[in-house]
Parts: sequence; structure tokens; C-alpha cells
Amino acid sequence: MNETIRIGHTACPHDCPSTCALEVEILDSGRIGRVRGAKANSYTDGVICAKVARYAERVHHPDRLTKPLIRTGSKGGGAWKEAGWDETLDLIAERFRQAAERYGTETVWPYYYAGTMGLIQRDGIHRLRHAMRWSYQFDSICINPAWTGYHAGCGAVRGLDPREMHESDVIVIWGTNAVATQINVMRHATQTRKERGAKIVVIDVYDTETMRQADMGLMLKPGSDAALACAVMHVLFRDGLADRDYMARFTRGSEALETHLKSRGPQWAAPITGLSVEEIEAFAHLVGRTKNSFFRLGYGFTRGRGGAVSMHAALCIPAVTGAWQVKGGGALHGNGDIFGIDSSVVKGTRRADPSIRHLDQSRIGAILTNDPEALNGGPPVTAMLIQNTNPVNVAPEQEKVRRGFLRDDLFTVVHEQFMTETAELADVVLPATMFVEHDDIYRGGGHTHILPGPKLIDPPEGPKPNHHVIEELARRLGVSEMEGFGRTERQLLDNLTERSCLGTYDEVVEKRWVDKAIAFEEAHYLNGFAHPDGLFHFDPDWTDVHNGQRPAKTMGLQGQVERLGTLPDHTGHLLEEADAGHPFRLVTAPARNYLNSSFAETATSQKKEVRPTAILNEQDAAHLKIAEGDPIALSNGRGEVVLHAVIANKAMVGTVVAEGIWPNKAHENGCGINTLIGADPIAPHGGAAFHDCRVAIRKL
Repeated sequence: MNETIRIGHTACPHDCPSTCALEVEILDSGRIGRVRGAKANSYTDGVICAKVARYAERVHHPDRLTKPLIRTGSKGGGAWKEAGWDETLDLIAERFRQAAERYGTETVWPYYYAGTMGLIQRDGIHRLRHAMRWSYQFDSICINPAWTGYHAGCGAVRGLDPREMHESDVIVIWGTNAVATQINVMRHATQTRKERGAKIVVIDVYDTETMRQADMGLMLKPGSDAALACAVMHVLFRDGLADRDYMARFTRGSEALETHLKSRGPQWAAPITGLSVEEIEAFAHLVGRTKNSFFRLGYGFTRGRGGAVSMHAALCIPAVTGAWQVKGGGALHGNGDIFGIDSSVVKGTRRADPSIRHLDQSRIGAILTNDPEALNGGPPVTAMLIQNTNPVNVAPEQEKVRRGFLRDDLFTVVHEQFMTETAELADVVLPATMFVEHDDIYRGGGHTHILPGPKLIDPPEGPKPNHHVIEELARRLGVSEMEGFGRTERQLLDNLTERSCLGTYDEVVEKRWVDKAIAFEEAHYLNGFAHPDGLFHFDPDWTDVHNGQRPAKTMGLQGQVERLGTLPDHTGHLLEEADAGHPFRLVTAPARNYLNSSFAETATSQKKEVRPTAILNEQDAAHLKIAEGDPIALSNGRGEVVLHAVIANKAMVGTVVAEGIWPNKAHENGCGINTLIGADPIAPHGGAAFHDCRVAIRKL
């Protein structure tokens, strides 16, 4: 007998700016079936990525964790015993208490990130952190260079409503492979091309699936984006395409910028970028003569040591053309500043103490190997609670990270859905629910909607939500009477939605989403930019620019900040440039069927991605005598990684591209791609340079 199907409504929980509104098939058996995009949501528009469409593979995967596990043998040895939740939580609380008694409370470091973007399940860990006075986390894996560079220009992280693409005649997709990582951007861009003949321009460091759909594709050398932006603006000033009236009313530093750019034309930028003079001129004229040019600025081109400058430089172009004045003209990186969400009770921010040390999440390898500078003046980390992230696979300097987790004096608790490589090195592993199995709420990064994620099905027996772990540890550690604790998920959600002027959580669920789009004049900064002087800044003070976390002066970056300059410029002096011993630049790009380390456990994603590969230009491959499919080693002073060669002119000579974060064990020598990546912080406000790395290549 066929099962009946009902439809549940929720939102995608993953770290993607699309934050899609979803319709989920719920079967009589309590399982889920197909997942689809909500057609009624004007941004999702019925389109989602293939990996989320087959989410039933993850939810009902036979390898899901379902029982708490306590290590019985050596770390990483794979010997575990099953235990009950009460026994396991009692053990965790006692070990955390013992660690704090020996070294002080800062020895405990709760470590989390974006495995879920839910504001309850992701952020509740802070409530316990603040209550217990455990070490804080400086978030630096993802957003810092991008948000800092955008904020430097606009004074806030907000911009155009992405649906305004339908009013654009040119859509510039810069530094993001939208086909793989943000499918809705391509949906709206290609629809606009069909509706009004809009031109799509794609700027990236290799020939991505997105670039192959473009009308104009500009393939750059890694880290040269600011040079391209400078040359484009040079042409705009030179050829009378700059809107001087707009700049006089809305910007600061335009005269200094024009003078600065006189020596930075296409002839200067061509060898830096690898583009031809003609390509640069054509792009400059296209956006200069098309007021309604929409600049969709991604994260990828900011993940280098000059990333903040690159974002700011690209953002300066629509300020020079005056594109912000018209519908469909201007820029968007993210809209995080429009939502007005008050999650202070969820996070327990009233108990935050600025005297407690912050530890840089990207430097977890140095921290766990007891680097004094990385420990920021405090004790060694001897206890960790890890939720929503897999640092042994995704953090930089993997050799140090693994060595740190193998310390006998480090007690590690990992709350996870699968036995990740971080979980394999833990002392205790707790099974976690998935997004359809608990209540939460989400906000769009690249659009304007707040979306509820109500529980749709019961989890298997065993897994518990993050909220459950935080509440139970708070009770055992004696802080459950503090504000924010002792509430159910729904009670916390009601608190959050009502404090955020959204009504009750049930009312938000009933609506399916709330559109927080701001007025045209505000989105386009026609009432002034968000800096105190109301102007767009061509000449930011990098010592005072950050993204809402701690300012740069506390991150030990003063010397590097001074090297950023005061106007847009090429930052080759900051990059990890190729040298004689390491003649290639490595880009660690996203794969279409993985999302960071998520989906790497599903059979379909594994089958589609096949194996870890490195894309080499034909000339480089011929010089090294490497053939298609050959095993090759990429190496630098941080370690060595084994991949298989893909030979194609999808990247420039001297650039090698590794797509996707494969499990470390998928590589023949057991070392994942982030073994090669440095954890040194990016000026002015930290972050990791995942796309700024030099390597040597040898055939095995």
C-alpha cells in the first residue's frame, strides 16, 4: 500500500547565503522524501541545489550516530563503549569542572560554527560559555575579510534586494561560483537575461560552471581582484564614465582616488591579473555605460591576505559610476544588518565579560599545540565542547590541529550527526539531531527573509538537539537558574521573535517566512551611507574598520594594517606569492556536491565527485610530465596532500584548483587539503587565507 505524503515547510539550515525556503515530503512512516524549493518564496522561487533536494540520504543514513559514545582506548583508535545520556552528561560536567579547578575557567573552550545556521541550535552554546566564564571564540573561518571590506565602504553590511536583479541590464557575479554554492543567484540572473537581455559577467580565478554560463568571463590570477577594480575605475575616470555629481554628494576621497588611479590603468593591471588590456577595457565600458549594473560580490575573492582590500575595491566601482541611484544598480554582498533580530537571551550576552580571553577559531592548531601567542595570555585549553563544525577537516594547518587533538591532557566532547574526523579523536561523542528533527529559525544571508524551521519529524531514538545538551550541562554545572536557561526551544524562539518584533514563533511558522526588505532609498543608501558622515568611503581608516567583533588592534595585526594603504590598490605584497620552491598558487574551491565537510558522507555526493582532484593547466601538466588521473603531491612547509590530476585549461598557468573539502582519509596519505593552508590572520580584522597558498607539485 502506498504511503500518503504531506508537505512540511521549513528552511535550509546550511551555511549558504541562499537560505532556501523548503517544502519537505513527510511520509506516514515518519521518514522524509523529496525536498523542494518553495515556489511561493520570491527569492527561492522553487529552485534549490541537488544535494539538499536529496536530503533524505542524510537524515536516514545508516551511519548516523544514535548513541552517546565514550572512548575506551587510545585517541583515534576507534574503541568506544555505548552509554546513556545521563551517565555521559554527568561525566562531561565533572571533567569540565575538574579542568576549571586546575587551570581556571578559561581552560574550557566551547568551539562551534555554521554546521547549522539556526539561531537557537547554533548560538545557544554562547549562553553556557558566558555563564561559565569559559574562553570566548573569535570567529574567523569565513566572513571577516569580506564583511570588513564591505563595511569599509558602506558602513554596514547591507545592499540591494537580490530580486532587483530583474531590473538590471548587467549582472556582475564576482568571486562566487553560484552554480555550485548559491544556485538562486544564477536562477535570477539567467531569468533576467531571458526577460530583458541582461548581460552576465563572471569574475573568478578559474573557469567555473558559473563562468561557462556568462556572456563575459574574466579569469584572473588569484589575489589580483583589487588590481582589476583599480584599472576599471581608471578607465571610468579617463573616459568620462565616472558620475562626478554623485561622488560629490555621496562619497569621500574621490579626488584622491582619481589621482591615485592615474598610474593604475589596464596596461598596469594586465600582467598582474592575467587579463588582456582589451578585456579590462571592455568590462569597464560595459559597467560604465550601464547605470543599472548589479554587483553580486561573493566570499571567494576575499579569502586571501588582501581580501578586505579586494572587497572594498570591487565595491568602489558602483560608487564611481553612481549605479546606486537607480533600480537594479549598486551592490550586494550580504544583508545581515537589515534583520533586527534580538537573540541576546539565547546567547546570554548580558553576562558577557570583555576581560575573558578570545581564541581565534582559525588558529585552533596553534592553540591546541600550546603556542603562547595563540593562547592570548591564558592557560592551555584542556577541555572542549564542539558543536556544528569539524575542525580536524576544515580548519587550516591540519597537521597542527590533529596533533593538538591527540594530546592526552585534552578532554574533547563532540556533538555530531556522523563520526567525523573530529569525532574520531574525541573522548566523548554525542549524537545530534538534524534540522527537520528540531525547532529553529533562520535568516537569509543573501536575501531579505527570516524563515522558521519547525520540527517536522521525530529523530531516531538517541540523537538530541544542541539545545538539550546546553540545558543539561547548565543544570549539572549549577547555572540553570540564570536568564535564558530552563526554557524549551519553543519558549526561546518566542522570546527571540517577540523581542525582534516578529510576533510569536507560531505566527512566523504560519506565515512560512517574513520579508524584511528595506525601502529602496535605504537599500541604495540614497539617504546617506551608514558611516557617521553619511558618505561612501573610498579611503577607509583600516585601523577602525571591523565587522562587529573585536577591532583589529586586539588581534596583533597593527603592522599588517599599516600595509593595506588608504586607497584601493593591488596587495601583492601581502599575498603568499609563488616562489622558486613553490611555483604554484593553490585555490581550495567549493565542490558542487559538498558543502564544507557536509554531504561528504552521502553516497550520491561521493559518486558525483568521484575522488579528490587537482585541476592543472595543460602547459603546467606537460612541463611536469603529468597525465590525466596521475596521483600527484601538493606540498609546502605545512605538509603534503595527495590528489589526482585533472588536466584542463580551466585555470591559468601557475594556478592549481582543488575542489571540495574531502574527508582527510579520502586522500591517499590521509592528509586533507587544509593541511596546506596557513592560519595566520588576515589584516585588518582576522580571517583565514584559504585561497592564498603556494605549493610545489610533483608526480608520484
